[in-house]
Formats: sequence, C-alpha cells, structure tokens
Amino acid sequence: MAERYISLEGIGRRYPNPAGGGHTTIFEDLWLTLPKGTFTCIIGHSGCGKTTVLNILAGLDQSSEGVVVVDGTAIEGPSLDRAVIFQSHALLPWKTVIGNVAYAVRSKWPSWSRAAVLEHARRFIALVGLAGAEDKKPAHLSGGMKQRVGIARALSLQPKILLMDEPFSALDALTRGTLQDEVRKICQETGQTVLMITHDVDEAIYLADRIVLMTNGPGAVIAEVVENTLPVTRDRLDVHRHPAYYPLRNHIIDFLVTRSKAFEAERRALELAGTPWQARQPRLVRPGFSDPTLAITPATAAMSA
Repeated sequence: MAERYISLEGIGRRYPNPAGGGHTTIFEDLWLTLPKGTFTCIIGHSGCGKTTVLNILAGLDQSSEGVVVVDGTAIEGPSLDRAVIFQSHALLPWKTVIGNVAYAVRSKWPSWSRAAVLEHARRFIALVGLAGAEDKKPAHLSGGMKQRVGIARALSLQPKILLMDEPFSALDALTRGTLQDEVRKICQETGQTVLMITHDVDEAIYLADRIVLMTNGPGAVIAEVVENTLPVTRDRLDVHRHPAYYPLRNHIIDFLVTRSKAFEAERRALELAGTPWQARQPRLVRPGFSDPTLAITPATAAMSA
C-alpha cells in the first residue's frame, strides 16, 4: 500500500484554443506513483506542464481527464493535507512570523487553545532556524528568512504531501544551498512525502530519491523515472566525487538537451526493438546500471497483486 500512497492515474490537461476550434494538450496520460516518505522531483522544459501537475495535486486546478489519489481518496479540491510552498513566500505582510505560522495551524486545528497553537507554531519556526525572530514582520526579513517562514508554515500543517514549486529559485546561491540542506534534513527526520518542481539538475540530484523526466510540451508525457543511485546520506561538498554522480547527471542533462525534443523518434525505436514505451509503465532507470525496469504504478501494482 505504501507504493500507492499518492498516484496520478491517467491525468491530462487541455485548454481551448483562444481563436476557437479544438484545444491544446499541455500533457496527457500521466501515470506516476509517489511512495510514502519519498522525495520526488519533476524536471522538464518550460511549457511541459510541471507546475500544472503540482496545482492539480494541490487541488488548485482540475485535470481534463484522469484522477489523482492521495492516501486512498481522490482529490476534489484544496485540502490542508496538502501543503504548498510557492516560488514566492506568499506571507501575510501584516502578520508576524509566528502570526503567519499560527494562522495556518489554527486553520487546520480550530479547536486548539491559543497556547497550543502558539506552542506548535514555535516548534516549526525553531525547526527552520528562526527561533528569536517570531515577532518580526515580513518587511523586516531577508528573502531567505521569508522562505523559511513559508516552509515552517507548510510543515506546521503536518501534511500528507508537501508540494514545492521551485521554492529556492529566487534566492542567492549561498541562501539556496543552506535552505536545500535544511529542507533535506527536515524531510528525512520527519519522513515527509515531497513532490518538487525544479529546473536545477544539481538541486534535484542532491534532494531527490527519484527524478521524473517530462518531455517537451505541448503533448508532454513522462518519459521515464530516474532512480537516484547516490547514497541516502549525502554531503554537498563530496557528492560530485561519488562514482554514481556523473552517470546520473549526464543522463538527465542528455535528456533535457537532446532526448526531450525527440522523444517520438525514441518511442518508435523502442517499439521496433520490442520494448515499447508505455504511459502506464514508465521505465525506472538507474544510470550506470544496465536493464531499466518498470516504475511501480497503480497499473503494475495491480498486475503483480
């Protein structure tokens, strides 16, 4: 059951053409499973629908077809069981750090006393390294501190899934690296299930357990799921020295530069070779290892049951 904790089952998103007549398919027939407690990154070029996938999971958008299931229940709208961290911090400017976090906590647990809400909020503020800054307003915080508040607010909800849309892209390199370290540490300690959108290959390699590669839009599909073959315990300063690093990085770069643009030709070649690509059974690839296998999806899980 853990393998089917969160699943995208045949989802697609289409928009009517502004000039009339037909529609544009952003992506179609996406099948993907997020096992509980794993960190998954989606990478693809702009226009492939990565953020739309995240918004559908958050309940902020609806798929044109298919369904998304979280812990056995189909998504029908937003829920505090799914927390989102956006590119911008999206804080309430008139509230303090603790006010922003407490507002979210009170929304999820309205029956809690004020003391319980504040205690819970302080715990997560401390978790992101902002103890002592509880009474500051966003105008008095740096960009990195604001994003920490957004992370604390999301984690304070103790969601079933944490959704992140390029949360570090607007930060300077030093702050970005520090927050990546903290998010990775927090997610490992809490066992949080995470789906993150990113354009940064090295960020995905450092943070993720699995990296989902999407082809170019319109009409994007999931080409394959890449298993991160680096050790779970990773040191930022030494990760590039691991023998698995460059096969992993080169595989992803090759996809983004070449294969994502010509996936139809690759699909036809696989068909001729007798190993056809199937949307319901995306290949699980381990760069540096031979013989890609099938990623576990609801379809493959059902067939093996």
